[in-house]
Amino acid sequence: MNNPEQPVQKSYAPEIQSDDFPKWVGNRLRFETEAEARDNVLDLAARWTEILATRVVPSNDNPANYRYLNSELLHLT
Repeated sequence: MNNPEQPVQKSYAPEIQSDDFPKWVGNRLRFETEAEARDNVLDLAARWTEILATRVVPSNDNPANYRYLNSELLHLT
């Protein structure tokens, strides 16, 4: 039985820390699975040299709006 006081997780959000932004920051990308969000943020970190750390956090603000498959970012319509 669902607890009405606990929000239902809808997606996963990638976040980064960089030299310019010491706090965790993200964007509007949301993924259905933790693995897709992780692969996406690790790909970003491989291309951006100023990223210090990455993480994936559960998100209940928005449903998944992207997929990340075979190193390709796909917008869900």
